[in-house]
This record gives sequence, structure tokens and C-alpha cells, in this order.
Amino acid sequence: MNNLKRTLRELARYPSAIFGLSIIGILVIVGILAPILIPYERAIELWRGGEEIWYANPRNVPPAWINWFRTKKLVETFTLDSAKGEAEKLVDSVNNQIVLTYTFEYNYDTFPQEIIFYFRAQYKQQKPFVSIVWYTPDGRQIPIDNLALSTTTTVRFSQNERLARRFIDTSPVKGLFIDPTSDVKNPTIVKGTYKIVLTVTSFEPETNVDAELVVHGQVAGWAGTDHRRRDLGVAILWGTPVALLFGLMAALGTSVLTMIISAVGTWYGGWVDELIQRITGVNLVLPFLPILIMVGTFYSRSIWIILSVTIALSIFGSGIVTYRSVFLQVKESPYIEAARSYGASNARIILMYMVPRVIPLLIPGLVTSVPGYVFLEASLAVLGLGDPVLPTWGKIINDAQTNGALYEGLYYWVLEPAVLLMITGLAFAMLGFSLDRIFNPRLRGQ
Repeated sequence: MNNLKRTLRELARYPSAIFGLSIIGILVIVGILAPILIPYERAIELWRGGEEIWYANPRNVPPAWINWFRTKKLVETFTLDSAKGEAEKLVDSVNNQIVLTYTFEYNYDTFPQEIIFYFRAQYKQQKPFVSIVWYTPDGRQIPIDNLALSTTTTVRFSQNERLARRFIDTSPVKGLFIDPTSDVKNPTIVKGTYKIVLTVTSFEPETNVDAELVVHGQVAGWAGTDHRRRDLGVAILWGTPVALLFGLMAALGTSVLTMIISAVGTWYGGWVDELIQRITGVNLVLPFLPILIMVGTFYSRSIWIILSVTIALSIFGSGIVTYRSVFLQVKESPYIEAARSYGASNARIILMYMVPRVIPLLIPGLVTSVPGYVFLEASLAVLGLGDPVLPTWGKIINDAQTNGALYEGLYYWVLEPAVLLMITGLAFAMLGFSLDRIFNPRLRGQ
């Protein structure tokens, strides 16, 4: 405990360590909250879902916060559902009518991608009939459609023939917001309060109709959407614990096993040490990434398999040689001779006397190696060899690359996970360098 307090006091002297710890703390908090906010089963369901889940999202739009930096505001995606009380609903049992009124403020400088109504009707035999009318802030009244409703009916304004005939020079959706007195080449958007009135005529006493209005804007959510309308926030959140767990487990497993193997070889010497050195020499010339690619291609892309192979290929690395040089000095220490004299077992000497002396060298190296394994997992995902189930940062980049995000100017799709990867690497590197200064006597005065 005293050593921990001393180490923390030393860390407080380095601004880089404080910055790194702060970033790591935020990442850890996000990693803990992600499974709480979005449980694992739900996250997988969302990430593998299609139109039935993400119907309310537009395709390939940036996050809503980019409007903070724009003078011309992009339309934000929104929904209004009468079943949730987000629209005024009046039931006239005398005239057998249900009137749904949707009111919203429109103060944007661009047009939405699409306007859709999703109807849900309950009836026995006679289908209800609906009339849709659009009211503009300047007092105009535009009939949209008249149709009979099935149990589920979808009305897309961009495909409405009546609107297409009315607005010949532009798309139906844009025509609803344009001032008809403005120049055709430079149309003006009418801003203000818009209203959509749905008048439903029923032919049975127990008929009920609700409708959800979905306006697909030019921005959506806090992380944007991809080609499958998925909210990238799901993968951003869940990518945090996946990246941290993979990086920490790989770094910890590799560092601890490497240290123990090196201690065993140094203590026993002879053929044991020779065998460990030969295995290390062979392993150092093996192509690390190609082997992982082969495992992911021909065997399994499970993150646990990849983690196990990563640790197995990393434990006989250059760290064996570094630790061996230190353990050779520790082996000749007087307290080791004292332990042997009172009959301490080989396992006790290795684990209780030799290994603890090298832990100060282990900690900085462990921390600085975490980003490398985080980038490794992301690199495999970018190559299409990531876990097929988990949503991760690398998989976001892979989807963006596959669907030409950079060619279409969808930079947010690549930058969000890439920036998180860089921040994670920077945080662990800054903390690791500070710890190296603390535990390495030769660097304390530099």
C-alpha cells in the first residue's frame, strides 16, 4: 500500500501521466456503462438488425452535433408517434372519424431526405379510409393522399404520384417546403410551424388507427448512421470494452507469462534455458500478422481464439531475453542464497523471490504494450477478420471502407473510430512512459 501511494505521488508530478490516466478512466467508465446501457444480446440484435429495427434512421448521415459548426443547419431526423401521445388524437364516434394532427417546427436550411407515415390499423372486415393534408406556415393547404388502410400501411411522400404531378420541377419532399413565390433556381424554404392532419373514416365501431411520422433528415443521432441505417453509436460504445479487454488481457497474459517463463529458464538453466532460448529465436522470425490472418481465414474469427493465438505467439518474444538478463543478476543475490539455505522450493523461489523483483520493469512495459494489441484487433477487423458477432471500432472502419465512405465524403464514418483508437493509444503510451520514468532509475533525472 505504501509503494502504491508513493507511485501515485510520483505520477502526480507528470502532466502526461495525469492526462493519460484521465483518458483511460473515461474509457473504463464507458466500457462499464456500455453493457449496462445496451446489454450484450440487445447490442448484437441491434448491430445485426435491418430495416425492421432501423427504419426510423436515414442512410449514411453524419451525427447531429455537426450542426453546432454550421451556419446552414441540416435537418435533424425525428419521429412523432400518435400511439405514444406525440400527436393530437381526436375520436369522433358520432361521425365515425379519427383525426390525427402532427405539428412540428421546421427551422432548417436544407430539405429532409424522406417523409414517411407508418399506419397501424385495427379493424374486423371494413378497412378504414384516410385523407392526408399538409398545412404550411404561410397558410397553404396541400392534399397528399387518400387511401384505404390495411393492418399495416406505409406512405412514402417521395413516391407519391399526386405530389409528383404537383411539383414537376422538384422532388415531392422538397416541394412541400419551398415558397412557391421564390425563384425556381434559388428556392426559399418556408420556415415555421408545419401541420399534417390525418382524417380517418371508419366503418366499424371498434376501429382504431395510429400512425408514426418519420422524417429522415440529413443528420441523425450522436454518432451518425451507416449504409444499413444502423446507429454507429452502438458500435462506438461496445467497441470500447472490446478494445480495452482485448488489449489488457493480451498485454497482461503476454507480460506475465513471458516473465515467468524467463524466470524458470534462468533458475533451472541447462537444457531448460537452452530450449526456451531456441523457441524464442524461432518465434522471433515467425510472421506474426500473417499467422493470425491464416487462423482467422481457415479456422475461426472468434475474438477468444484470436486472443489465445496472440498470447501464444507473443510470450516467446524479445521480452524473454530482457527478463533473462535481469533474472541472472537476481539469481546471484544474497537473499536467494538465504532462501535456498532454509529449504525453499524452486517454485517458491521463482514466484515469491525472483518474480517480484522484476515487477517494476513489467508494469511500464505492460501499459505501453496495450495500444499495440488494441490496434491489432482493430487491424484484423479492418481486414475483414474480426469477430463476426461483436460490434467493434475496426468493424466500423471495415464497413466504411467496403462501402466507399471516403469517396462519398462520409468522413465521420472513418474518423470516429480512428480518433478513438488514436486517443486510446496516446493515453496508454503517455501513462507507460511516465511509469517508465518512475520505475527506471536511469530515467528519473531526465
